Amino acid sequence: MGKYFGTDGFRGEANVKLTVEHAFKVGRYLGWYYGREHKAKIVIGKDTRRSSYMFEYALAAGITASGADAYLLHVTTTPSVSYVVRTEGFDCGIMISASHNPFYDNGIKVINGQGHKLEAEVEEKIEAYIDGKTEERPLATREDIGRTIDFAAGRNRYIGYLISLPTRSFKNIRVGLDCSNGSSSAIAKSVFDALGAKTYVINNEPDGTNINTNCGSTHIEILQKFVKEQGLDVGFAYDGDADRCIAVDENGEVVDGDRILYVCGKYMMEQGALKDNTIVTTVMSNLGLYKACDQVGLRYEKTAVGDKYVYENMSQNGYQLGGEQSGHIIFSKHATTGDGILTSLKIMEVMLEKKASLGTLAGEVKIYPQLLQNLRVQDMDATLNHPDVQKAIKEVEDRLGTEGRVLVRKSGTEPLLRVMVEALSDELCEESVLHIINAMKSV
Repeated sequence: MGKYFGTDGFRGEANVKLTVEHAFKVGRYLGWYYGREHKAKIVIGKDTRRSSYMFEYALAAGITASGADAYLLHVTTTPSVSYVVRTEGFDCGIMISASHNPFYDNGIKVINGQGHKLEAEVEEKIEAYIDGKTEERPLATREDIGRTIDFAAGRNRYIGYLISLPTRSFKNIRVGLDCSNGSSSAIAKSVFDALGAKTYVINNEPDGTNINTNCGSTHIEILQKFVKEQGLDVGFAYDGDADRCIAVDENGEVVDGDRILYVCGKYMMEQGALKDNTIVTTVMSNLGLYKACDQVGLRYEKTAVGDKYVYENMSQNGYQLGGEQSGHIIFSKHATTGDGILTSLKIMEVMLEKKASLGTLAGEVKIYPQLLQNLRVQDMDATLNHPDVQKAIKEVEDRLGTEGRVLVRKSGTEPLLRVMVEALSDELCEESVLHIINAMKSV
């Protein structure tokens, strides 16, 4: 969605630590950059982390000090910021969040005027400014100082947009929501209640420090237990900024991003709403997804890991559905980024239109056991291309045949080789990964 400027280099995606001073400078640079030819309008959203409030004020101060206007959505989701930016005529948007990470992490996602991730060249300019490598930007004075404006109405319009999408009522359907004590706490229940569902909500009492703590899409076991105990028809769990969704069926079984892609992709294909009958996945999607797609004639593209690569492929080819195993699903007709609440509404649409439970719909995908292990090496290319390592990979591939898959790739941020194997059993995965890892260690 956009680069994080975050704590501890935020998962390797930026070179700065996020402080109040940095947030002020990000706001100041963006206000100046977009305000060179007109008075810029920048909208800010945040998740429920305690530090998000501090960074919100720092960003707003930087933006207004540069002469631009800052509009505050308050606690809201990342996809809502993207929606508001592209529908309300803002120059750019900022989301303060560290997504699925603990409360003590935080970061900034910057979104351009089209609702997409910020262009790389602008990100680089911001980093250079933060690092003091470029000259200071002028401060506004007197009547040219910008304003800070309450814009909760923008979030409400986004809620209305979500409510407008389903074509059927959710009346009498028992739905469980795990809001991760995060951004969706401000939105999800209102949407499902308005659509007539019997909504049962957990983890929707954020206190600034409990976001993602034993809850949400990264701790799906909590929702699994809740759905079974309450006898619910379906459950949806979101991450901290609600751009991901993992579902739980009526039996308490997990329906991850791969299964969601299949359920929604097959339905859209049957409706003639899927260009070239194609969905976009990443190389980490499960072999079981591809086998199920082959069975029904659903085609697929594979991209590098990361939602930005998924969206790039979708944009270039006009595809309508893509996503990741983690539950980051993009419906390009309705959004430019993954949207957890939107994803749950689209799953409900399939269930209602096909008059089938999620367990029945997702049961067509047999998920293969998967094991991923990382190995730190001095030279990734030399290790990966060594004849002994290539031989070990080939031996595993031959052994697995069509009932398994091997993926060995380089980390984009660390000197790590990632070895992933899918096979018919956990034991076979372990043996296969160990065989390749041992070959790497030997060279």
